[in-house]
Amino acid sequence: METTAELPSEDAAHEVYRERCARFAAERDALARRSNRLGNVRLLLFIAAAVCAGVGFWSEAPIGLAVAGLLLVGFGVLVVQHRRVEQARQRADGLWRINDEALRRVRRAWDGLPVRHTIQAEPEHPYAADLDLFGRASLFHLLESFGSRIGEATLGEWLLRAAAPETVRERQAAVAELAPRIDLRDELTWRGRALGDTRPDPEPFLLWAEGPCWLSRRHLLLWATRISPVLLWTVVLAQGAGLLAVPLWPIFLATNLALNWIPGGTAYGTVARVAGLEHSFGSYAGSLRVLSTTTFAAPMLRRLQAALDVDGVPAPEHVRRLQRIAGFALPRSALVYFPIQMATLWDFHILDALERWQVRAGPRARGWLRTLGEAEALAALAIPAHDNPDWVFPEIDPRTDTLEARGLGHPLLARGVRVANDLTIGPTRTFLLVTGSNMSGKSTLLRAVGVNVVLAQAGGPVCATRFRMPPLALWTSMRVQDSLAEGVSYFMAELRRLKQIVDAAHPSGADGGRVPLYLLDEILQGTNTHERQIAARRIIRLLLPHAIGAVSTHDLTLADAPDLATASRAVHLTELVAADSDDPRMWFDYTLRPGVATSTNALRLMELVGLPSEAPPTP
Repeated sequence: METTAELPSEDAAHEVYRERCARFAAERDALARRSNRLGNVRLLLFIAAAVCAGVGFWSEAPIGLAVAGLLLVGFGVLVVQHRRVEQARQRADGLWRINDEALRRVRRAWDGLPVRHTIQAEPEHPYAADLDLFGRASLFHLLESFGSRIGEATLGEWLLRAAAPETVRERQAAVAELAPRIDLRDELTWRGRALGDTRPDPEPFLLWAEGPCWLSRRHLLLWATRISPVLLWTVVLAQGAGLLAVPLWPIFLATNLALNWIPGGTAYGTVARVAGLEHSFGSYAGSLRVLSTTTFAAPMLRRLQAALDVDGVPAPEHVRRLQRIAGFALPRSALVYFPIQMATLWDFHILDALERWQVRAGPRARGWLRTLGEAEALAALAIPAHDNPDWVFPEIDPRTDTLEARGLGHPLLARGVRVANDLTIGPTRTFLLVTGSNMSGKSTLLRAVGVNVVLAQAGGPVCATRFRMPPLALWTSMRVQDSLAEGVSYFMAELRRLKQIVDAAHPSGADGGRVPLYLLDEILQGTNTHERQIAARRIIRLLLPHAIGAVSTHDLTLADAPDLATASRAVHLTELVAADSDDPRMWFDYTLRPGVATSTNALRLMELVGLPSEAPPTP
């Protein structure tokens, strides 16, 4: 029975996962004990059958052989039952692991949460490298609940490319429906992870499924491979029955050998490529069956479900049939491969069956896997919606050019650490100026804005109590790196990045009518203070007419120029210092306050770590 109750708090989500972990652990342990018992009993039955068979042969007593036969039948029944119990145990163990990871995800216990994805942020991407989208303790790490490579690629694309507002609204409805359906989401995750850690790339299979048939286009070869084995066995039987005086079977055996020698390599290569993904087919079929047999209300989920149908036959049935065909393939390393191939041309018959599947269902296979990837991505976005019931789905309004957030926090921080703030960025011709001392949280604030914008435009919930924004083209400059290989200094690398942002903010570089949003953290640190101030002001002036954004800085006089003073909306974060001079302490509350910062803390921090704030006297 699915868990669908709405959760009143994050603590309740923690309790739900803890209860599920306990339940699946108990189920796993009980199945493990049963599996051990069945294993011991079947071993005893096999030994008893061997003893009875030996006594029967030795004493020539038919009753011994009969008892041995019955014991072997019982052994076979237990083998089947033992396999089913082991599969159930593995499923319970997998579900326990999924919910144990969910517990760690709620606590943001990154060290115990495996990083399975292989996507990396490209340095040239507008925001991925600056906002911790991928890697350990990243947004993807927080959402990573699927097992298939398809789901990983789909969610990665959604985070890297903003969706249209109507698409976002469709995804929001689907995510909201999936959020409380823990059993459904866990089932999709478990079946995806059944592929194992290797997670084979389905692209070679898809290229075959969508490509031209090889054997069916060669009609003469196809009929030769069908007729030659029949004639071989006909003459062998006729020879054995004494109907033929002359042995003709070597002729047909030579024909089979020639067919296997010349075109057989191509046939085997295709069969081996498809058969190598047999295990994947079973996992895909299971996931597709979950989707095709579940009742959904959200339009996007119903549309995905409708795509899993070919002429009235559900996609899982087609995939299962492909798995059964591939299961009959024989590897060349098998001892029986060469005799069977010579006697029947087995590879050609398997390839013929595969190509008949290819004609009927092959062109739809990519769409099925794309549907599965979208379903897994939606289920991943449903995780924060379930775990954080105080988060909201953002309103994306093309009629506004202002981002308004209330109770905004950083999604990657745990609830006990996260501090929420209210802020407004925009409209155009204004910018948010964030000042503050070292370690006060300026960079974290900008990243909180950026990560929530990414979540919003992927279709997920945001870490806020209210979030309204236009469709945005997000650009950041926070972690610019120099390049020894290209001979580019830090300052030049940052200038190139800022040039990209300025170009994107110009009307000629507009991204489909989206409002450019820039987040600039301590820009142009690679030069002297005077020139940095002049250059930074010029860049802000270039961005003001057509973009909205936020700039963090230590430079308290950056916006002193009259035009920038009018355009800036100043806020600041500050430090708190203990009054006790015997035990100087400093801490931060990470709370936004209006206006420009009025204090600095570099010298205080030097003293706290034991560095003198003044140079010692010259001897």
